[in-house]
Amino acid sequence: MGLLSILRRLKQTPDQEVRLLLLGLDNAGKTTLLKQLAAEDISHITPTQGFNIKSVQSSGFKLNVWDIGGQRKIRPYWKNYFENTDVLIYVIDSSDRKRFEETGLELADLLEEEMLAAVPLLVFANKQDLTTATPASELAECLSLHTIRDRMWQVQACSAVTAEGLQDGMNWVCRNIRFRKK
Repeated sequence: MGLLSILRRLKQTPDQEVRLLLLGLDNAGKTTLLKQLAAEDISHITPTQGFNIKSVQSSGFKLNVWDIGGQRKIRPYWKNYFENTDVLIYVIDSSDRKRFEETGLELADLLEEEMLAAVPLLVFANKQDLTTATPASELAECLSLHTIRDRMWQVQACSAVTAEGLQDGMNWVCRNIRFRKK
């Protein structure tokens, strides 16, 4: 079952727009993940210098996925994309243990943002295809995700390169989406 079929099931009203914000540190795999979801070629990915957006429209349903660059110099601009976010997707390179503290601090800052209050959170523990990957459950413990009480959240093991786990994550998104009143 593809992303479009999941979105068709989710559709509640004609022309309903869903805004997904895709964030994470540089080299976490955000753009690869986005291209996999859009069924695009992933063989030539370059660092995102700004943002990518993919919009999919089907049967009156529109999904907007915003992929914002994760380089340190770009992160202060993330806040410009928070408004009207329905689901926050945070991607972590689960094989890069030396950056867990940094990614945990960035995620904690995001969860304190007023404009993201109560927005469901999906954490993709990416790069599970690598032998050095930290299991999703251990990553959740390391980041103290169990202390989150103000929103629905989920950690999903995945590999953006092989697409493993992406569908499960998107199924969770569709079950927990929060439409903001426009």
